[in-house]
Amino acid sequence: MKKLAIFDFDGTLFDSVWDVIDCFNEALTRYDFPTLTYDEYIGCLGGNIDEIVSLVLKDNSTPKNIEKVKRTYLELYNPSPKEKTLPFPGAHECLRNLQDKDVLLAVNSNRLDYSLNHFIDRFFADIDFVLIEGHKEDYPSKPDPYGVNRIMEKANVDLDDAVYIGDSKTDIETAKNAGVDCIIVTWGYGNQGDYENEYNMDTVDEFDDIVKYF
Repeated sequence: MKKLAIFDFDGTLFDSVWDVIDCFNEALTRYDFPTLTYDEYIGCLGGNIDEIVSLVLKDNSTPKNIEKVKRTYLELYNPSPKEKTLPFPGAHECLRNLQDKDVLLAVNSNRLDYSLNHFIDRFFADIDFVLIEGHKEDYPSKPDPYGVNRIMEKANVDLDDAVYIGDSKTDIETAKNAGVDCIIVTWGYGNQGDYENEYNMDTVDEFDDIVKYF
């Protein structure tokens, strides 16, 4: 049985894409760049914010355009109420269940560190996470195993005792690079190829399906 559960954030614990889409489309409109549809945005997710902005800009991706769209996006996103960003149904109950079983819990995300902590504090204040690892500008982002390695060191468990739980290819690659097992969830922003990836220990349709591994 596993001892440590490392959760991705966007698309795994939280349904967060609609607030992101609203703010990105507003930022793009201000510079007369084409806006994107939901499906187009989903295809851009997974990397850190610079990587996402680059994909969002498509043929207009230049260092200058990336910087100004990122700056404007953050100016819109950070003070916004983010009323559409909510935990997936069953997320909190799953974390409480695992915590009651004395499972060690952590979060590893490419979301900027301060934003990640804002939502964790707001919705999961009663959950005792070993470590919450968001993206920091001067450190590598997923699929680099930097964040998982920090979590593993803090949790002080063997690789075989940990499992990474995410929704997309980035999460699979992160788990693989860190040398830990991976569970992929189907309610997030992944695709069929992610669900059928041979590296997955399991692909699950419900939060309750995760608990059996602990």
